[in-house]
Amino acid sequence: MKSALFLALLATVCSAQGVKRPKITGVAHIAVYAKDVEASRAFYHGLLGYEEAYWLTQPDGSLSLTFFKINERQYIELFPERAPNTDRLNHIALEVDNAEAMRTYLASQGVKVPERTPKGRTGNSNFMIQDPDGHSVEIVQYESDSASSRARGKSLPANRISDRAAHVGILVGSLDKAMDFYGRILGFEEIWRGSSTEKVLSWVNAKVPDGDDYVEFMLYSGPIAEPTKRGTAHHLCLFVPDIEKAKAALELMPGKAAYIRPLESKTGINRKRQLNLYDPDGTRVELMEPNTIDGKPTPSSKAPPPVGQP
Repeated sequence: MKSALFLALLATVCSAQGVKRPKITGVAHIAVYAKDVEASRAFYHGLLGYEEAYWLTQPDGSLSLTFFKINERQYIELFPERAPNTDRLNHIALEVDNAEAMRTYLASQGVKVPERTPKGRTGNSNFMIQDPDGHSVEIVQYESDSASSRARGKSLPANRISDRAAHVGILVGSLDKAMDFYGRILGFEEIWRGSSTEKVLSWVNAKVPDGDDYVEFMLYSGPIAEPTKRGTAHHLCLFVPDIEKAKAALELMPGKAAYIRPLESKTGINRKRQLNLYDPDGTRVELMEPNTIDGKPTPSSKAPPPVGQP
């Protein structure tokens, strides 16, 4: 009996080891909630210059969500809020080359997945999983007959502030658990870590295994921030070639008159010039140059993780 059980467990382990992880090619989108959809449209379209490529409605005709297009493979999804005073982050999404193969692989790694990979209302194959911090992570494969494919070559105005999302940021309470999930299971590679004080670690950047986009872990210790105060951490980063030219372009956008915060550029800890914007709900949109001010890599911090973090 014990021998049979051992052989069964061995077969399960061997089977799991034999399931290959499909490619994860990038960050597909960030999805956020909006208290006032029209005010958010004034920010994402009027100030940043992104167009709504398509949208979905509820049975009563009201908005379910809308898709602001950054480029052919990256979007900002905007949802009307479901409840007041809640976290503005709905989910982040990772693009894969085979969603069903990814579902099978994740199951082999002990990740809870649905019984099958459905096609969503936009026609793409997708499903949701959860990371160790409870963030919803969508796995999406773009299909040839989907709304995103039908929108190819459209909704890409020349004056949009950026044509590439570099990363999304999420709050992380345990770096070890995050790296086990994003690193060991999903294959992400740590590319940089930084500290605002050099006394304690603040950020860790982990790149997708088959592309250049990355997820930024915003480390914290103790109780997590209140839901209404997480927008600085839960954020989107957009690459711009020149931060001062981007700042000048923002001044000319039709939505600038309604944006009352100052436009202030600075050099970050990573020695890249950046400018932070905030949508009406407080979700941060970081504009950042792709290179450091002198073109030399910024060394990673050697500071320890926050107290209470493994």
